[in-house]
This record gives sequence, structure tokens and C-alpha cells, in this order.
Amino acid sequence: MKLALDQGPFDALTPESALTRLAERARTAAEAGARLLVCPEMSITGYNIAGDIPELAEPADGPIAQRVSSIAAEAGIAITYGYPERNGEDVHNTAALVSATGERLASYRKTHLFGKLDRKWFQPGQLPPPQVEVDGVRVGLLICYDVEFPEMVRAHALAGTELLVVPTALMRPHDFVAETLVRARAYENQLHVAYVNRCGTEAELHYCGKTCLIGPDGTEQIRAADGEELLIGEVDPAAIPAARLDNPQLADRRPELYPGLAQALRA
Repeated sequence: MKLALDQGPFDALTPESALTRLAERARTAAEAGARLLVCPEMSITGYNIAGDIPELAEPADGPIAQRVSSIAAEAGIAITYGYPERNGEDVHNTAALVSATGERLASYRKTHLFGKLDRKWFQPGQLPPPQVEVDGVRVGLLICYDVEFPEMVRAHALAGTELLVVPTALMRPHDFVAETLVRARAYENQLHVAYVNRCGTEAELHYCGKTCLIGPDGTEQIRAADGEELLIGEVDPAAIPAARLDNPQLADRRPELYPGLAQALRA
């Protein structure tokens, strides 16, 4: 499966201008043959927007969701995007995935909240991350800080995730997460990881970019610099069994010694 990774925007956008940009990106990605477009964390509203988060938060079926579904259907491409989701009095940092026909396939609320910004404005998700089929590839979702917890990625691997999609808002000086840790997660679990970051500056945060697609053998397949960029890459599910023959870590585990860490995602 061919997929597109949208690093950006470099400049802060309103939700309306972000949706206009998304429509353009979706058309470009679809014309390049991509079947899935992955956007960064909180891609529709911006991430470091403080008091605007409660005001811009919407329910899962709100106007933002409806617009993105229309964009996906018009371009004929599945889209993963991020936004602040309102659920009663709670607001969640959420990533949603819609199909190429605009159907909502999955929604995931960030479970590991990073720093004062996340903890002030969001409630953590309480459900395990979902998996869905996109063009015959089993796709799983995490958000940013979640990927830094090895148990989360291992649970995906045990449950059969082939492509782990990680919208993120990684800021400096934490570049090593994009450069080193994400490659380690892909290698130790033998799955593809699409890590899609923001770039530019929001208030005091300076995003480092470095969006990447890592193969199941830990190979860096594509990598962005620190500016706005649309990357096109390939995910081959057949590379996973080949990587697991070369690196048998999953088969060599001793789950009886660590039963609490050996569980797959609940169905």
C-alpha cells in the first residue's frame, strides 16, 4: 500500500484554513497513488493552542468530522487526522481514521498525556488503541507520547498490526525520539511505523519535523527534514514475516516470566 505523510503546517492555521489545506493535500496524495494520508497530532486545530482547545473541541460526529469525511470521499483516499474531541465535560486529544469513501473507521483518544499542556487540557483515553483494515493492511493507531511506551507498541505487534500510524507533535530538544526511538520500536516489533510530526513554531514550542516511515527491519524508508513536506512511501505486509525470520524476538519471548506485559490488545 502506498501512503502519504503530511508534515506540517509550518505556520499556524485556523480550523477552516487547515481543512482547506487538508483538501489540497488529499488531492495531491491521491494523485500520487496513495491510499492513506496521515496527518500530525491535532492537525485540524493546532496543538499548542491553550485556552482555544475547549472552544474548538467538537464531538466525534461534529462539523470537523463531517468535513474530513467529505474531503476523503471527494479525493478517494483514507485520512488519519487529529482534533480535540468533546465528550460531555471531557476533552480528549483524538486521532480519527476515515475511509476513502468517508466512513469513520476508527477513533483513538491519547492515553499517555505528555507534560503540562496535555494534562491541563485533556483527559486521558481509557480504551486500548484500535486496529482497522485499509487496502488490505492492518492499521493501528497511537498518538505521539504513546509510542514511547514499549508495551503499547508490543501490544499492537501481538495483535497483528502491520502498519502503526503515530500522529505526533514532537518538539525540540526531543529529536532523538524521531531519530532513534521510533526506529527501535519498529525493529523490536517487526512492523511498519509511520511517525508524522508537525513543523515550525507554535507559541514557545519548536517542532522538529523529521517525519518518517520505518520498515519492520528498522530501516528508515523515508525521512523529512524540518520543513513542510508531503512524503510518499510504500508499506509491504510481506516484509513483516521476512523481518521476523531475520529477527525472531517475538517468537523468542518468554511470556510466562512476564504475564502482565505479554497481552495483546483486547478485541
